[in-house]
Amino acid sequence: MNAERQAAIVIAVDPGTVKCGVAVVCGPPAAVLFKTIVACEDLIDAVRPHMERHGVIAALVVGDGTGSRRVADSLSAAFAPVKICLVNEHATSEAARARYCLVHPPRGWRRFLPRGLRVPEEPYDDYVAVILAERWLAGRGKAADGTDAGGVPNSA
Repeated sequence: MNAERQAAIVIAVDPGTVKCGVAVVCGPPAAVLFKTIVACEDLIDAVRPHMERHGVIAALVVGDGTGSRRVADSLSAAFAPVKICLVNEHATSEAARARYCLVHPPRGWRRFLPRGLRVPEEPYDDYVAVILAERWLAGRGKAADGTDAGGVPNSA
């Protein structure tokens, strides 16, 4: 029997200008342990209990879009020497929106709207954070120092 890969716990952040999605994910396969949306100024306080509760964190994963450098720097300062990894955010909002709609199907008159016109009634940044964690666990992440999840330098 082949040795199975040991599960890793990652904390993923979808940075924004006002709010951030946060997810704690264990995998592979990815299992969501916790997810929420917090104000940007409360991010460190929201992540700290999970860092303490889970002990060894494989990485703090940050989406590479809006505000990523600021968030990565803040997390690095607060939780050194934990590895900070940037993950490509391309199409994560669309994937998160679709996942949100699967988990929260439309009710009432909204169920008659075509899927493309359905807009979630609440923010879904936490679902984006889950997708970022899944991407990192799948090995598509890159570290803030210019290496990918496996430590290989990224081509620019």
